[in-house]
Amino acid sequence: MIHLVARRIRSDQRDRVVGWLREIDGPRRPEALESLAAEGVDHEAAMIIDTSDGPVIVYAMQTDDLAGSRDVADAPPWIVDAEHRAVMLAVGDGPAPAEVVLDLRADGAQGG
Repeated sequence: MIHLVARRIRSDQRDRVVGWLREIDGPRRPEALESLAAEGVDHEAAMIIDTSDGPVIVYAMQTDDLAGSRDVADAPPWIVDAEHRAVMLAVGDGPAPAEVVLDLRADGAQGG
């Protein structure tokens, strides 16, 4: 199942977020992939949308066990997870209003 999260980030912290995510997707990629595997996450992607109210980061994560994934991520043995949490807490500016308006699956299951 795909899970989406939208959060505002402070405008003055946009470059920090981009730099951090590029580090995760670059030199820290092997460490991040180990963490995803332990969390039971098949795929994770993030994008930043610049709005008139400031930037919004949207995360998409594919996992069949969101609660289990969060449990592993909340007590990670990987330094990259702790650093990621610290960066995102420092740059966050609250939730972004969002509404999922389409959730189709090939197996016919309904979203939720």
